Amino acid sequence: MGSGKSTIGPILANTLGWDFFDLDTIIEKKEFMKVSKIFEGKGEDYFRKTESDTLIELSNKENAVIALGGGTITLKSNIDVLKKTGKTIYLKLSPESAYYRLRYKRDRPVLMRDGIINLSKAEFIKQISQLIEKRKEYYEQADLIIDADKYSLGKTVDMIVKLVLAS
Repeated sequence: MGSGKSTIGPILANTLGWDFFDLDTIIEKKEFMKVSKIFEGKGEDYFRKTESDTLIELSNKENAVIALGGGTITLKSNIDVLKKTGKTIYLKLSPESAYYRLRYKRDRPVLMRDGIINLSKAEFIKQISQLIEKRKEYYEQADLIIDADKYSLGKTVDMIVKLVLAS
């Protein structure tokens, strides 16, 4: 969350001459509502099922870059689909950097309390830290881990292109 997937993904796809798909955006178009509203109105289980079904659809596409939501990879079945059909990249971001990138975003269900983001900076960083720790075992199964705090956008794209072309 906030690592740059939605920025890097289209640039990477363009560089490779591939298609780009943002999983959350596709789900929003299918459901005619924002992810936060799906969580709110239909629940996380419904969202995760829709997410998995959409991932399976997208994974059948050739030459595609797919930006995943932060929780997509926490289901073993999704990891299996990803490992069979492509390469996975973890854009690792510190909780502090996530705070600075996300502090004005109002569409992150995991950071909401009572339907709104009203966390202090310390609470926000604590919440992000806990989320990263909870998901770490999944994220670290990626084929490539890039420190999104350390590398520029261009360097990040270059590193991913090298991974893809070496395959």
